[in-house]
Amino acid sequence: MQTLLSIAIIITLLTSVFIIIKFGNLKLKGPNPVPIVTFIAILFTSGLDVGLIMFPLTEFAIYNENTEYQFTNPLAIEFGFWGFLVWGFYFLTTFYFCAIEPKLKLFEIPLIKLINTLIIVSTCAFTGYLFFSYLPDYINNISEFNRYSVLGIVILLAVLSSTKLHYIKLLSVCSTLLFLVLLSSFWFNSNIDTKEAIETTSLLVGYFENLHRFISPITNYHAFYLFWWFAWSIMIGQFVARFVNGVKTWQLLVALLILPSIPIAVWFSILYYYHTNAIIISDLMSISMVIVGIIFVINSLDSLIRLYTENYNLTLKKLGAKKYILINFSILYGLVLMYQMTPFKIEWV
Repeated sequence: MQTLLSIAIIITLLTSVFIIIKFGNLKLKGPNPVPIVTFIAILFTSGLDVGLIMFPLTEFAIYNENTEYQFTNPLAIEFGFWGFLVWGFYFLTTFYFCAIEPKLKLFEIPLIKLINTLIIVSTCAFTGYLFFSYLPDYINNISEFNRYSVLGIVILLAVLSSTKLHYIKLLSVCSTLLFLVLLSSFWFNSNIDTKEAIETTSLLVGYFENLHRFISPITNYHAFYLFWWFAWSIMIGQFVARFVNGVKTWQLLVALLILPSIPIAVWFSILYYYHTNAIIISDLMSISMVIVGIIFVINSLDSLIRLYTENYNLTLKKLGAKKYILINFSILYGLVLMYQMTPFKIEWV
């Protein structure tokens, strides 16, 4: 599987290079164009989840101890799992659904449409399942009842958010701003000075110096991340393509590679400073991390719900509000619970 993954990544990168050379100046526009800031906010929050907020503090030590990661520092490794190159996967699919699919209509072929919809539904539920599985790590001593309740609330809010296009725009921008507020609060609480900030962020150079190492899986854990990015790329590209607003192809690539990576780089840098200096995170800050992370999950589920409901016309207009909410909530909550009894892996997607 890892060999196939490496081949797929290389093909994706080469195809992206070809697209830039051949169609670099082609203007792209989706059916629901939004300003670039809103577009990046939608992409950033739909394409990420609570792991961005919570995982780094637990993973730095792993990267520091594991011999496979010793070619660079833990901050560079963490950034390699979440930043820059992996966003190129979204470029290829966004370009396809913005420029090619409207003419080719490949995803309108019944069999492909069915497979695509099943993948979207299963991945949407799997996202909820991962959130449910890791919830005890995010919230200490959470009871089983509260765990199931939080899952239900998150899915319900995602379904409600998917009822209007305005909600995803508003939620994406607000959650991005909340993330920036969270980042700022961590920054000021750390008392980091300018010199220390520069020294810490400069460690990210280790990622770019070893960029070639991140093209193929470093470990099985890294492979999981890459499989996850690939599984999401078709769906997120399909979703965000509708919001592209007249940018050229090369500008889209630059925006996808750089704009989401900047806040990720700063966030990881400040968390790494906390890690290396053993700074204690207060309960209030931990709760804030969980809240922002949960909003990211709601955004992600919202985007996927919109896709599979539109594919088979299970829309609010057709079903009515009560049926729409009940059907989608039941499907996702039921599938998340079923995942506990299945051997499903993201590689299968």
